[in-house]
Amino acid sequence: MPRIKIDMPQHFTFTTELPVRISDINYGGHLSNDSIVSLIHEARVRFLAQYNYGELNVEGAGMIMTDSAVIYKAEGFHGDVLQIDVCISDFNKYGCDFYYLLSNKQTAVEVAHAKTGMVFFDYEQRKVTTVPQKFRDRMMKST
Repeated sequence: MPRIKIDMPQHFTFTTELPVRISDINYGGHLSNDSIVSLIHEARVRFLAQYNYGELNVEGAGMIMTDSAVIYKAEGFHGDVLQIDVCISDFNKYGCDFYYLLSNKQTAVEVAHAKTGMVFFDYEQRKVTTVPQKFRDRMMKST
């Protein structure tokens, strides 16, 4: 099976910082893979909040993750502060991709590259819906 590759964007539109907590450390003594998924989730929530959106309400539609990929570049340790850069790209009829660059704030060493595919979802009807045009327009202006 070929290795996963993520073509990372050149420009990120949002940055946040998160500490590596002791609960983020696995038995190998470094940042665990499940914690990276939790950290990028927090970064995505913060990204959306800057536009007064939430994952359950983006112009009236919710969002749901369809896929995720993480490429590990270096270890992260308890006490590290991670800078997480976020952007959106690759819009289609139903969703878009969120990209995340996780770096050690102090050393600038890249810890991980990640991508999540998100689609818009009508939670009342329990089905996928189209990307809200206002959201698409707003995100395209910020890139």
